[in-house]
This record gives sequence, structure tokens and C-alpha cells, in this order.
Amino acid sequence: MLINIRRALCLGVMIAAASACGKSTPAGQSAAAARRIAVIPKGTTHEFWKSIHAGAVKAGRDHNVEIIWKGPIREDDRDEQIKVVENFLGERVDGIVLAPLDDHALVPVLKDAEARHVPVVIIDSDVEWQGRASFVATDNAKAGALGADRLGEVLGGKGRVIMMRYQEGSASTMARESGFLDQIAKRFPGIQVVSSNQYGGPTTDAAFATAERLLSTYRDVDGIFCPNESTASGMLLALDGAGLAGKIKFVGFDASAKLAEGLRAGKIDGLVLQNPFHMGETSVSLLLQALDGGKVESRVDTGATLATRENMDQPDIKAVLAPDLSAYLN
Repeated sequence: MLINIRRALCLGVMIAAASACGKSTPAGQSAAAARRIAVIPKGTTHEFWKSIHAGAVKAGRDHNVEIIWKGPIREDDRDEQIKVVENFLGERVDGIVLAPLDDHALVPVLKDAEARHVPVVIIDSDVEWQGRASFVATDNAKAGALGADRLGEVLGGKGRVIMMRYQEGSASTMARESGFLDQIAKRFPGIQVVSSNQYGGPTTDAAFATAERLLSTYRDVDGIFCPNESTASGMLLALDGAGLAGKIKFVGFDASAKLAEGLRAGKIDGLVLQNPFHMGETSVSLLLQALDGGKVESRVDTGATLATRENMDQPDIKAVLAPDLSAYLN
């Protein structure tokens, strides 16, 4: 009887060991201790954030960690984004990747993360807080200047221009807007910016309404610049509706199927493109380095490029203009 009990105990140990060997966990960790990384975008509807999500998923697979994706639906819902961060801190995630909606409003909850020793990597848009592990983003002032160069060139260095802004408190787009205006003033003295104080807002519908008012007010405008996906999409709709698409020179920012279609049709003269997939992947990888006590770069520029009708089918441009995310997102 005693022998049978011993045999049963040994068999149980062997089964448990075999079961444990069948689970994939990060090196040096048990299944229960597998890391959980929260990735919090500004919003969840625009194509830009879908690419961020896909890049984060890739890094999660590569490093065998769990990626939890959650953010507000609208890109002006600061309170909701703060709640998302608070909830993740309550769930005791191992680290957070955050694209802050506001450069000041998120600071108190980020200080709470710091007090709890939860490392945070900031992506896309900067924040007035020095406790981050790293800041991963486009050089937005430089990207805005790239848009100014393109618009100035297609206008031949002269004309009347509108810049429709995104929304107040968004550090990334404010930097693009400043970069655009500074470069126009520096390089193209023959171009007059007739409006630069109107905000399109966080959705295509809101941007469309602002764009319609601008086009109605400035009927003799020659060129337009918009600093993100929603403002560019809203402006494209307004230009189409007014019968002005392709007649007014137009440079936008970021990518979507509709914007790529407008570029190919000659309704858009250039799109400044970021690399959101790379941004998502890099941010998770750097966060894991920080968790492991490794040296982490304080600032990583993920780059920007210009897509035109002439180069949009080149492999390097197409990869960021129309990325295939099906391998990472259902």
C-alpha cells in the first residue's frame, strides 16, 4: 500500500513537471509572473493607433509578454484616459506605454505611477513630466517643416495658405504646427498664412465642419496644411464637397485608406508619414529593458517621411502608407 502511494505521488510530480514545460513564459519567470504591459493610446478609431497596436503586439510576441490595449474612443476624452491609467495601476500591471492626450492633465496620475514604481514609456506626444523611462515619437517640429517644404514647393514659393490646427493640449500636433509655420516664414517669404488659429478637433466630422467654414471664409486660398489624420480627412471631405479638391494645393499628415486614395487621385499633394508600427514595437521593447534594469535611451525618434503621388508605390513608402496589419490584429 505504501509503495502504491509513493508511485502515485511520483506520477503526480511527473505530470505537473510535464505540464509546466508545455507553457511558454519569459526566461527566469514562472507562468504566474508573466509580465503584463498596458498600452494606452489617445484614441482607438484612427488608423494611426491601429498601427501602434500592431507594433506593440509584435513586441509582445517577440518578448513573450501580455499586451493589454485600451484607450478612450475619442481623442479629446482626457478624463477617460486618466481613468484607464488609474485602473491599470490598480490592476498592478508591470509597465505602461502611454500616448497622453494632454501635456498637463495626465501629470498627476503619472506621478502616481512613479510612486508605485511602475515604469512608463511616453509615445507620440510629450508630457510635462520627467519621470518617464523614455519618450518614443516622431520629431514633430521637423515633420511639420517637411510639410511646409512640400506645400511651398508645389505652390512655387508664393500664395495664400491656411493651416487648420488639431486641438489644444496635444503636444505632438502643436509641435508640427509650429514647425510648419516656422519653416514657411523662414524659407518661403512669398507665402502668406491667412489663417492658423482654427481647430479641427478630434474627429473627422468636427474637422469637416471647421474646414467648411474656412473654405467659405477664404475663397481665394491657394494652399492648405493639416497636422494629423482627422484634420486631413475632414479637410479632404470639405474640398470634395466644395468642388475644390485638386484645385487647391493640399498637404496632410498621417495615413488612412481615404487619404491614400486622395493622394493617388491628385487631391492631396503630399502626406507626411510617421512610423506608428515602429513606435509601438520600440516603446514596448524599451519598457521591458527598463524593467530589466537595462540602460534605456531617454528619447527615440521613430522618423518621418513624405509620400507623394510619384513615390507612393515604392516599397519603403507603401510600408507606412498602407501597412498590412493582419498578422497582428484580428
